[in-house]
Amino acid sequence: MTSQVEPCAELMLDNQLCFALYSTSLMMTKTYKPLLQALGLTYPQYLAMLVLWENEGITVSEISARMLTDPGSLTPLLKRLESEGLLQRQRSIQDERVVQLHLTDKGRALHEQAKAIPACILKASGLDIEQLGKLRDDLIALRTQLQDAL
Repeated sequence: MTSQVEPCAELMLDNQLCFALYSTSLMMTKTYKPLLQALGLTYPQYLAMLVLWENEGITVSEISARMLTDPGSLTPLLKRLESEGLLQRQRSIQDERVVQLHLTDKGRALHEQAKAIPACILKASGLDIEQLGKLRDDLIALRTQLQDAL
């Protein structure tokens, strides 16, 4: 016979901020999936392309820092984007240890196709642009606070 643990509101799954963030992230990724399939991208590839569309010639370490990920885990993703003809990886002339990322014409053209995605996400969210912006800003503030606490 097993005994149950006394319920504790602080430890209930639905009361956890981490679960609210995690489950919302899962739903957000599912919402993006069909939109990105039309572009031939996965969600992590889309995030990398967003950074590249902002910063032509960025280095692997810079894109890694921007995406808050490890450069080693980013390398297979970047190789895949390169094999798809969306970017070129080039060693820096000044320091051959540094790899710079440059969009191809195909990668730049994909930017035009991707422009419709934010409006689709806004519609799916059921929020207006101001509400969505406030939510994003609040999440960024929380992320910053958590980074500072590490």
